[in-house]
Amino acid sequence: MKIAAYLNFDGNCAEAFRYYAEALGGKIGFMQTFGESPMADQVPADKRNQVMHVTLNAGDQILLGSDAAGQPYHKPHGFAVCLQLGAAEAERIWEALSQGAEVEMPLQQTFWAGRFGMLRDRFGIPWIINGEEQG
Repeated sequence: MKIAAYLNFDGNCAEAFRYYAEALGGKIGFMQTFGESPMADQVPADKRNQVMHVTLNAGDQILLGSDAAGQPYHKPHGFAVCLQLGAAEAERIWEALSQGAEVEMPLQQTFWAGRFGMLRDRFGIPWIINGEEQG
């Protein structure tokens, strides 16, 4: 079993997932818009270019998402996408995700981790970066 996060966006899912693919060193495995789907005629014309479903593969992990086309969009609240990494990789990914982000706790050494930080990225998604444990 794997547990994966499914993120919702307010019309900018494709942009976010291209950004995440670069930041995480992953690859978009599948992306389909509402207009490319069998339900295209059920979606308002101005929402057809929005993402119905996308998958991002990063190592042996997967991140999924979509736009909230036709549904009320709610800002992410009450969760964070947490990455468990080595310290060097934590630094690299932090640098990428922090561009235009609201930093809640700068990436730093803590008593439990070599690197730990929290941010809300430019798309409003909360992230926790947890670098290797302190030795």
